[in-house]
Amino acid sequence: MHRNELLSLLEAYDTQIMTEAGYLERTKDFVRAHEDCFHSELLPGHVTGSAWVVNPDRDLVLMLHHKKHSQWFQPGGHADCDADIRRVALRETHEETGIAPEQIRLLSEGIFDLDIHTIPAGEHGPRHVHYDVRFLIEIDDRLPIPGNDESHDVIWVPLHLVPRYNNNLSTHRMVDKTRRLKNPHRQ
Repeated sequence: MHRNELLSLLEAYDTQIMTEAGYLERTKDFVRAHEDCFHSELLPGHVTGSAWVVNPDRDLVLMLHHKKHSQWFQPGGHADCDADIRRVALRETHEETGIAPEQIRLLSEGIFDLDIHTIPAGEHGPRHVHYDVRFLIEIDDRLPIPGNDESHDVIWVPLHLVPRYNNNLSTHRMVDKTRRLKNPHRQ
């Protein structure tokens, strides 16, 4: 995927949420302006890829307690110069959960959610912005979750309890989108 492919994904993405629509326009402008948008060294920001991981019943969300930020998040991270942002989201899900790639199922080729957030300055670098492109992924919640050394814990959280773990507006938005998903196991 080249940056033009990400721009195509962004052009195809439609949201009725005003804040997210603003993020969409800002992200398109950023990607158009920066050929190196996938490089984590690019400041003041760069494109990242995340996964909103649900179980088959769509009533649990996989959350991890990130060591560096000491907060609960969905899997995701830097593109590390990889222009295939879907692959980034899948790779980060595998790396951060320890679940085998063949057990990780991308539910849609399109974007599930889009967010722009600021990462504060710290030992790993100056303050910068993440243009976070998120995809919907399914994992069987009966599988063991080995995790990795980037997280204190990786757990399944009931959908209605997710805001207790992360109360960011973008998390509320993804919870709401998940509630509107059709559960494939119900008639």
